[in-house]
Amino acid sequence: MSDHKHGEMDISVQEKTFNGFMSMVTKGAIICICVLIFIGLVNG
Repeated sequence: MSDHKHGEMDISVQEKTFNGFMSMVTKGAIICICVLIFIGLVNG
């Protein structure tokens, strides 16, 4: 088995996936908050 060397693995794909996930979560949270504010304003 090969020896593990810290910091040599290419993680560009994982970073891209994580950044996309965080972007979707942030946008989803903003949309949910806006919807809740809109519902609160409409129902008075």
